[in-house]
This record gives sequence, C-alpha cells and structure tokens, in this order.
Amino acid sequence: MSITSSDPMIGRLLDGRYRIEARVARGGMATVYTATDTRLDRSVAVKVMHAGLGSDDEFAARFVREARSAARLNHASVVAVFDQGDDDGIVYLVMEYVEGQTLRALLNKEAPLPPQRAVAMLEQVLVAVTAAHDARLVHRDLKPENVLISTDGAVKVADFGLARAVSATTAATATGGVLVGTVSYLAPELVLHKGADARSDVYACGVMLYEMLTGRKPHEGDTPIQVAYKHVHDDVPPPSQLVPGLPPYLDALVARTTARERDLRPADAKVLLRQARRVRNALDQGLPDDPELTQDLLPRSPLAEATVEEPWAPPLFDDQPMPTNGPEHTLVAGRPGPAGPPDPMMPPAGASIPPPPLTARYGVDMSPEGQPQRRKRRRGLISVIVVVVLAIIAGIGGWYIGVGRFTTTPTLTGLTVDQASDVAGDAGLGIDVVSEEFSETVPAGRIISSDPGPGDRIPDGDTVELVISKGKERYEVPDVLGKTLDQATDLLQQNDLEVGDVAEKHNGKYPEGTVAETSIEPGTDVKTGTIIDLVISTGPVPVQIPDFTGSWAGEAKAGLDELGFDVEPVREHSEEIAPNRVISQDPSGGTTGHKGDTITLTVSAGPSAVPVPDVFGWDIKDAAKAMKDTGFKVDVVRADNYLGLRKVAAQDPPANSTLPWGSTVTLTIV
Repeated sequence: MSITSSDPMIGRLLDGRYRIEARVARGGMATVYTATDTRLDRSVAVKVMHAGLGSDDEFAARFVREARSAARLNHASVVAVFDQGDDDGIVYLVMEYVEGQTLRALLNKEAPLPPQRAVAMLEQVLVAVTAAHDARLVHRDLKPENVLISTDGAVKVADFGLARAVSATTAATATGGVLVGTVSYLAPELVLHKGADARSDVYACGVMLYEMLTGRKPHEGDTPIQVAYKHVHDDVPPPSQLVPGLPPYLDALVARTTARERDLRPADAKVLLRQARRVRNALDQGLPDDPELTQDLLPRSPLAEATVEEPWAPPLFDDQPMPTNGPEHTLVAGRPGPAGPPDPMMPPAGASIPPPPLTARYGVDMSPEGQPQRRKRRRGLISVIVVVVLAIIAGIGGWYIGVGRFTTTPTLTGLTVDQASDVAGDAGLGIDVVSEEFSETVPAGRIISSDPGPGDRIPDGDTVELVISKGKERYEVPDVLGKTLDQATDLLQQNDLEVGDVAEKHNGKYPEGTVAETSIEPGTDVKTGTIIDLVISTGPVPVQIPDFTGSWAGEAKAGLDELGFDVEPVREHSEEIAPNRVISQDPSGGTTGHKGDTITLTVSAGPSAVPVPDVFGWDIKDAAKAMKDTGFKVDVVRADNYLGLRKVAAQDPPANSTLPWGSTVTLTIV
C-alpha cells in the first residue's frame, strides 16, 4: 500500500493555491511535502505543523512572527521562505524546494570527512549564518539536519528563526526552564537559560565541524539531560584525539568555537568565517602546523590577567547512576562509619567497670573470723591471671572475627580477566566471572564492575564476582531494499533498529510500494535504537508518449528509444499511407508510460499490389531508384555480353505487371 494514499494531505489544495504532491519527511513538529504552486507553476516545499502545535494560539502567533523574520533573509545560501498561512486550522510554511540530501545523510555515509572538505562545508554554512547575523537573526537550532546539499553541490541552511517559534511547546528541563534546540548542538548558555546570541550559533557550528572531522558528536550520553550536562561542564575534546594527524590549528579552531564561556568564542559567524578561511588556506598549502595561526585561534579571555572568582552553584544535572548494590555506592564524608560487631568480652556502652575485689587489690582473703588464708590467696591470684589471659584471647578473637579476617577489595574495573586474576591473587582473593554485558564505555573483554566493589571489605581468601564487557552493542543494518514498508519495519525492529522518516520517490529499479533507499547502507554496523530513514518507490518516472503517427518508422523508433521505451514494429499494407510511414501506435501519443514499456508501431507496407515501372534503357542508378521509390527491392545482374555501359537491357518481371509491395525486381545491364 502506498504511503501517499494514506496521507490525507496528499492532493489537498491549501488556500486554493498549493497542491500537495508527495510527502518528503516527517519530524517531531511538522511534516514536509513537495507541492506545486498553481499560481506561479513552480515546485515548492510546504512544511505543515502537526495538529497539536498548529492549534495552539501562542505557538501559531510565534510561528507567524518568526516566519516573517526568516522571510527577510534574501540570500542564495538560505532556503527561501515564500509564504505562510493558515487554511482551516492547518498552519503551514511555503519554502524553496531543494532537491538533494542533508548534511546528516552525507555524514551517515561518508564521515569522517577530509579536513579540507569539512572546512569548505563549514564555510558555506557560515556564509548563510553570516547573512542571518547581519540581519540580527539567531538561528538557535543549527544542526546537520538543517543543512541541505543540492544535487549540484550547493549548500543551503534551512529553518532560520523557527527555533524561537517552537519554544512555547518545548518540554521543560530539570531546571524548570525551557530547553530550545537539538541537545547535541546546544550551547552551554542555552542549557543554563542565559539567553541566545550569535555566539550560540558559533558554538553549534563548532560542534558540526568536530562531527565532520571525526564522524562522532563530542558529547554523548544515555539521555539528553546527560548530554546537556556535558555541554556545561566538559570541554569539547580536540578532534585529533580521534583522528591522529590533524593539524593543531584545526584543534584550535574547534576549541575557539566551542569554548564553554561564550566571551571566548568568535563574536559572530562573520568573524568565524574569516578564521575558517585562514584555516582552509593553511590546509590548501599542505601545512602540517602553523604555530602563529594556532596561537591566534586558541581561545583567550580578554580578562586573562585578572582573577575573577565565580560564585559556587550546584550543577544543573546529575548524570551519576543511582546506587544499585547497597551501601558500597554511598560515600559519607566527615561522619563515623557504622560500628562493627560488639566484642563479647567488653561491657555494654555506658556501663561502669566495677572495682576489683579485695583479693585482686591486696592479695588476701579475710575469713569471717578475720584470719588470712594464704592458700586461697594463691588460688585467687591464679584465677585473676587466667581471667586476664582469657580476656586477651577473647579480645584478639573478637578483633579477628570483626576486623582482622577481612581485607580490602582491590580495584579491578577496566582490567582484563588475566590482569584481574593477578591483582586479586596478590590480595589473597579469587575471582569469578558471573555475567557478560554490553558497554558503550568499557572495551570488550575488560571488567565493567565487581562485587564487592573497589575498597569494600571482604574476607581473606573469598571470591570477587566480576561482570565482563562484551563491547559496544552493535547490529548490522539488514538489507530491506525491495521489501514493503511493513516487511522492512519488522526486519529493522528484529535487529533493535527503528524506522525514522519515510519519504517517497520515483524509482525504476524497485517496484512501487517497496523500499528503494535507506539512510544508512545495508551491512553497516550501528548501535541499538539507531533510526533508519526509508524512501519508498512510487514506480518509474512517468513519461509522456509522443505521437509519431505519419512519421517515418525509423524516426519514430529513434525517438522512442531515446525516451527509454521498447519499440515493436508491425507492417500492414495501406493504399493511402506511403510505405515506411507510421499508420498508428499503441499506446497512443499524449498518454503517459514508463521507461521499459513496449510501444507497438503499425508501419505502412504500401499497397498490396504495385505496377512495375518500365525502366528499359535507363541508367542502372536511376532505374534502381525508381524501383525502390515504388516499393520494390532490386537485384542487378550483368548480361553475358556485358560492355560496361550500365544500361538496363531487360527486367523481370516485365514492365506494367503488378507485384506485392516489397517484392524483388531483377534488372539486367549491358
């Protein structure tokens, strides 16, 4: 079933002017269609807001304001905004239609890009952003998805000003504010709700340059909140860490544009464009390093000599995992730890120790009569000694049971199993691998976690349980080309992948209703949950069939061959149509077909019977032409007494007899 047929917008005429033709892509806030401007007879792109957004009065007002602002940008590198309207609750925006691909699609296929190509791409983006900054507009949502590359290689930037329009419906962050923009390219000041200016766009351009150079985003996390936290608290690493050999001035340009303190970044896109051109010139000259350029580009604070103490504030987000295995994950600073097991030989806390009996103090025992008992005195002393010895033994035993028999678990995370075995063995412990799990941060074969954890108490000789990394969880993109949308969706979901935007496009290779293109090549290894965009074939491109009725058969066949049709000629006698002229064709001219279709041409074979011309005595050249013009084939033979005159001495059949068109006439020359 075609996707187009299930979309109620297809075929609709917005405001009596824009006829919706096909869906190009669907996003979180709007769907983009190709359309025909019936008034100006041109192709346009129409972005239709989703119903839940378009019905919000505040959002609609913002959308109109920002559309008017974006329309002020009249620049070749900016996707032009032609019109905006509201047709019975359908809020839409009419823009220039750019046929080609996005920078995101290019990065999915070719990243990392060579340095010169990446910087050249950045320059073209900056040309558009400079035009916006000169008009006092801030994009606020620059990302590869908004950078369009036409089929002739021209770069255009789309969605200027729309980020501000969607702020009314964007989800609130942990800080209680509103987070506007795509989190991977969001400047720290936007996360902290300190307002956006031209330097916020500069930051996004720096992140895009990093991604073009390395093929990866600088900050990644399991949730958008974690990524936003890293923008605020972590510097963007030098791209040369992932791609060794990049010139230091490229690292410096990335560091300058992505400085967390916006005062350290270029003031706007125009300044950054000048810096990017200096870097490209150095790359064009093949310079492995340019210390002066590198020093100029490195971020420098205008107040570098002054020391300003920032007031402390708690971080916006906490991306540390919650405790999962008990108190070993909780660190209490400045407080005593929990008490160990009580010593059975010690008195309860707070109890007073009674004074020793007189026997212990003086070594005598007073009888009721007041007489000393020396033997009893000796026995009492021995008893005291025994009690003291037993108390010492009990104390040592209590210490061993409570503390002495324990050791500290060494740090085993990040080690291989063999390394962990050696380290644990040196501490008098054993190891046991209890499970294997995928990890985005710990390489395959190394330890993710241990139980007990590092620094925890464990009895001597006991076993530490280990969880081993299986490496990053990756799945191969299955080959869904030629399959229906339902089949492709099932196959992708079976491989823990997701279907993203679904567009439609004419394609002569794959049948209508089947997958013709995927945003990531089949066979590519990607992580779980990766979104794969699909293009569904709407069949071959329709071609209008010309009308060749009355034309020469050879001319008709050549014209149809050029359009990609197969031609099947059929001959038929005709008294009215000259031989080799097209009598009719099927399908007829003016209808539409597709490349590879068969066109049947009915070609005149001339009359069924034709009189033979009299060419006796003619020069053979003129005689042969006369016969062929009449519709006969000619066979020339020489007479036995051939003299070289090349005159017709006889013809067979004779003149004025009748033959079927196309028959052969034999001419004898002397």
